[in-house]
Amino acid sequence: MSNQDHLDSAKTQAKGKFNEAVGKATGDKKRENKGKAQDLLGKAKDKVADAKDKVSEKTGKKLDKTNDKFDHNR
Repeated sequence: MSNQDHLDSAKTQAKGKFNEAVGKATGDKKRENKGKAQDLLGKAKDKVADAKDKVSEKTGKKLDKTNDKFDHNR
């Protein structure tokens, strides 16, 4: 599950970097800002995935429902 979480966060960050670059290139501040927000969301998702990994290591259990709230932002 955690590998999927990290993949999802990387995908969100990539979308953000793309939108930010396109926004800068075209002078579209709205798209540039959207890209920055997506990048930050991807970084936050990565931190949540890291925290889930640490908890899973300590408890020996997988946390499956932590990202339910993030799934709605796709």
